[in-house]
Amino acid sequence: MPDPGAVFKAYDIRGVVPDQLDADLARAVGEAFVDVLDNPAAVVVGQDMRTASPELAQAFAAGVTSRGADVIDIGLASTDGLYFASGHLDLPGAMFTASHNPPEYGGIKLCRPGAAPVGQETGLAQIRALIEQGPSHDTVLSTGKIERRDMLSAYAKHLLGLVDLSGIRRLTVAVDAGNGMAGLTVPEVFADLPIDLVPMYFELDGTFPHHEANPIEPANLLDLQAKVREVGADIGLAFDGDADRCWVIDENAESVSPSTITALIAVRELEREPGATIIHNLITSRAVPEIVREHGGTPVRDRVGHSFIKATMARTGAIFGGEHSAHFYFRDFWRADSGMLAALHTLAALGGQSRPLSELLKAYQRYPASGEINSHVDDQAGTLARVKDAYAGRVGVTVDELDGLTVEHSDWWFNLRPSNTEPVLRLNAEAVDRTTMEGLRDEVLGLVRGTVNA
Repeated sequence: MPDPGAVFKAYDIRGVVPDQLDADLARAVGEAFVDVLDNPAAVVVGQDMRTASPELAQAFAAGVTSRGADVIDIGLASTDGLYFASGHLDLPGAMFTASHNPPEYGGIKLCRPGAAPVGQETGLAQIRALIEQGPSHDTVLSTGKIERRDMLSAYAKHLLGLVDLSGIRRLTVAVDAGNGMAGLTVPEVFADLPIDLVPMYFELDGTFPHHEANPIEPANLLDLQAKVREVGADIGLAFDGDADRCWVIDENAESVSPSTITALIAVRELEREPGATIIHNLITSRAVPEIVREHGGTPVRDRVGHSFIKATMARTGAIFGGEHSAHFYFRDFWRADSGMLAALHTLAALGGQSRPLSELLKAYQRYPASGEINSHVDDQAGTLARVKDAYAGRVGVTVDELDGLTVEHSDWWFNLRPSNTEPVLRLNAEAVDRTTMEGLRDEVLGLVRGTVNA
């Protein structure tokens, strides 16, 4: 069995199949998951379209049933489809996906009943420890059974019950599924809506023959942007491989920042529940908390990562949360992230008025941003310290280290965060105008890469 230490990440289990993650390890995860959750009655299991997912899911299910728990097998599903099943059935779940990673990767996302996240501090570390200790199980009197259950139509019905699209005008919508799970879910959810769907790469294919299913990379949006221009679409939507993230393209084929979509959805949710709390991570545009306050809401800043966002939503009762990576979280969807639900909110906002998307979104776009820029560094901690020293003494500057290094000024801010999985620092910068932003971006990159002295 491969070394569990290579694949247990901050929020999930992920690695190259079969060198780092194979059927033996997946079975061991299933066994340990049941033990850590203190013998649940059943576990919901879903899988994406990757070549390795069926074998890994089957092995995991065997591990679960060997410990006496049943398995509810929902088959092919998006990650938010698995979260729906976990919430709807009030059972723990396991989704077999490596999200946007290349084809050779496999992975497992775990959750407790009600789609509550399982991360390093909420179960993953315990699961890894049990696997590394080796078998020491009590005798199980009976083996669990496996039941196949289709949840797709119930998933679609639930989402459509959360967003009112009954009165929207007819829209032409281009959707790039990236050969991922949106190819399964979009036709089901959009079937009865006033939408002229222009599908792209809806064939489920875990080899990703057209492009990586990772919409945060601009190169992976080029085909969708070309299609929006070609057909004159009102909007383009790009999903990642497991369809828990959604990226928006406007009618001019321009990429829309997820911070802008966060602000748009926040305003919609505040209309429904005035005064509610909205969560945003610390690399989201400064426009988000400003707009939330202007609409009577309470913005709460949090670390990057779904386990942090979901925990803060639970603690504060927040109605909605958004991340700059295009993850969007909804209280009424068990605080889980759903790219499809974010897409429906955007379509409802666009179709509920007559302006094109670019005009509608102007109210939510305020500051030029750098986007995320990665730099390879040998010494993450030392580089962060050097950048901190360069800014900490400047007039009007504040520094915090909630997640990496955040430096703020009235005219600009930047965040520099270390990757959890590689020797990389990730920079996000924003300012009141493009000239200021570009100067800030270049200065910080120079400090990080050693081309500018502190």
